[in-house]
Amino acid sequence: QVRLVEFGGGSVQPGKSLTLSCETAGYAPSRFYMAWFRQTSGKGREGVAAIDTEDWESYANSVRGRFVINRDNGKNKVYLMMEKLKPEDTAMYYCAAAASIDGNKLDNSQYTYWGQGTQVTVSS
Repeated sequence: QVRLVEFGGGSVQPGKSLTLSCETAGYAPSRFYMAWFRQTSGKGREGVAAIDTEDWESYANSVRGRFVINRDNGKNKVYLMMEKLKPEDTAMYYCAAAASIDGNKLDNSQYTYWGQGTQVTVSS
């Protein structure tokens, strides 16, 4: 059974950094497409960053240059390193996994497995 659990959310001031981690179980993460999504109240899940099975990375325009996704296959973890955080980055962040992707890697409909989410709040 595939399981994803996110850690690392919290409250930070604008301009600060935060790293989210996603612990995976039940499958080999190196063989899956992994991604981070975020969602605010009343809105759909927005793709933030994705990494494919060849470790090619994709980013939403709103976070490119500030966020980095990477994985540690030995530890079965995927990370989202966030820098220069802005108030508009405030959201519930979700880790997601898919065995295959046919199209946009930042499209939430492409992903089968989801974590429960971790809240990130950016506020002064």
